[in-house]
Amino acid sequence: MSNATNYAEDEILDHVLGKGTRDFTSPANLYVGLYTAISDGETQSWTEVSGTGYTRKAVTFGAASGGTASNSADVEFDAAGAGGWGTVIGLFVSDASSAGNALFFGSLSASRAVDEADIFTIVAGNLSISLA
Repeated sequence: MSNATNYAEDEILDHVLGKGTRDFTSPANLYVGLYTAISDGETQSWTEVSGTGYTRKAVTFGAASGGTASNSADVEFDAAGAGGWGTVIGLFVSDASSAGNALFFGSLSASRAVDEADIFTIVAGNLSISLA
């Protein structure tokens, strides 16, 4: 996943180039969320999963190397509740467990139907972010 939202792009550029208020600091915690539809990821226009049992999950990343950082531990969502969550086509990394600002987003290599009782897991090292 190497797509940055407009929010993240502006904050990173202002910080690195010394423009704007330079008030961007690393979020205390990062969260990964899932979406079932997208119209414009850069403006955070997607349909986040909202089914029973769904909440964004905390994610940690190792230090960047070669221009890429990857999740350092498995991220396991709770079992989908009644009716399931639909077909997940992508995910995003956010600075908040709800609302907040998404920083990066991307499509899954293959969409996945999440039916009732299914557990969606992102294995350590499988969520990579690069600025390219």
